[in-house]
Amino acid sequence: YAYKYASGREGEHFLTGYSPRKQNTTVYIMPGFSAEKTQKQLAKLGKVKTSSSCLYINKLEDIDLKVLESMIKDSIKEMRKRYPDG
Repeated sequence: YAYKYASGREGEHFLTGYSPRKQNTTVYIMPGFSAEKTQKQLAKLGKVKTSSSCLYINKLEDIDLKVLESMIKDSIKEMRKRYPDG
């Protein structure tokens, strides 16, 4: 998506992302985790940790992949709604 700050600075960022790391797998859920629906999904997802927009997964066996897929789809849908032009 393309964004523009009030200062005029512009940039582009991914709608969602994935990063395999030595310690864990990280999935970037760009809208974050504060929405009520997202909180319900997190409760069903399994053993994970989160930060502002990062979902940390130690082992794929620890989570429900269908819930993760739903979270990613919802995240992309929300970002496209927030940034319709980019």
